[in-house]
Amino acid sequence: MADFNARRVVEALRSGVASREAGRCLSSARPRLLRSLDEMLEQAAETRGSSGMIISGKYGEGKTHLLNTVVSMAGEKNMAVSLVTLSKETPMNKFHLLYQKIVQATYLPGRAQPGFASVLSDLTAGRATAASLSEYALTALETDKLYYLLKSYLGCGDEEEKFLLLSDLEGDFITNAALKAAFKRIHNETAAFRIPFVKTQHSLDYLRFLSRLFLETGCRGWVILFDETELIGRMGKKARLNAYANMARFLNPDRLEAVCSIFAFNSSYIPDVIEAKHEFANLDEADLPPETREAVAGVLNGILAAPQLAPLGQSEILDILRQILEFHGAAYEWTPAITAEELLAACEKRGYLLRTKIRAAIELLDQLYQYGEVRNIHVNELGRLTFEEDLPSLDELLN
Repeated sequence: MADFNARRVVEALRSGVASREAGRCLSSARPRLLRSLDEMLEQAAETRGSSGMIISGKYGEGKTHLLNTVVSMAGEKNMAVSLVTLSKETPMNKFHLLYQKIVQATYLPGRAQPGFASVLSDLTAGRATAASLSEYALTALETDKLYYLLKSYLGCGDEEEKFLLLSDLEGDFITNAALKAAFKRIHNETAAFRIPFVKTQHSLDYLRFLSRLFLETGCRGWVILFDETELIGRMGKKARLNAYANMARFLNPDRLEAVCSIFAFNSSYIPDVIEAKHEFANLDEADLPPETREAVAGVLNGILAAPQLAPLGQSEILDILRQILEFHGAAYEWTPAITAEELLAACEKRGYLLRTKIRAAIELLDQLYQYGEVRNIHVNELGRLTFEEDLPSLDELLN
């Protein structure tokens, strides 16, 4: 019987789309880094301390697959996890928008759908967990908006209004006046904000509150992963500095609890952005508070010192190809009549990127499975597959 999990892995590898299952396959060749990441997650879960990390690697060498492996690791440790890909719609320089995208990509352990409404629905005003969260929201955050929001949510009996309050917690912020009006209707009391909430200044409160919420409701921590972080380099000078300052909130997370953050950069970021765009000189010229200047400098130095995902050697690629052979065989109920060494020899000249070698290997196995012979497959560096008309034998292809 076909193994549908194996088929999902094969289809993900064929398309070049990263997945948790495929990530495990591709990342097994990096045991030292995986051990380091595992220790980082476990320390956060055990101590409730938070930490951040930057990794760097060339295009196509497995950064996204590595992050997907961390997604699986987090799930196994009963930690919430968010995998966020930066884009124009997910800008690192605007924290309130970034927070919204993080929430949309957050999965609780064992949940197939994103979000945290399920844990909020289990809270009631009289439970100890609700009291603890209310105390935290009132005393530990920069503003007390979330105290009034949580108290309104717990006391609200109208489902439509409750949905609006939940949407605020998910990043679709309602105005201070609207929250005050809701609190007055629900509790017949007047909400007096200690500091008026401003989303461009105080959105970190929401991230801090969620990190406590997840711990209070049974998670061991929260893993937040950022992919394609090199897109920061396409921003303007001021926006880049703001983005680095926001990165520092995750890399030096002294006010978050049991949160591990990992940023994946393309290794070209250093010459193309930090050096070519004179980021340290830009920082010197910027009018920034001393603490922000120090935080941005720390991020830039962190990018410079980030561990690199070195291209895999032949033995490591062979290990991956052996797993691909097993997955392909299980997925389509056949035994490939080719060894990993032969598969590597057939794909060796079809592209220098690991991603292109893997896609060529999948296509070669498809041809063997369907026709018992192999077309002359070529995968260019853009990931496009081309085929020549002749159908050489496997011996001819390998020779």
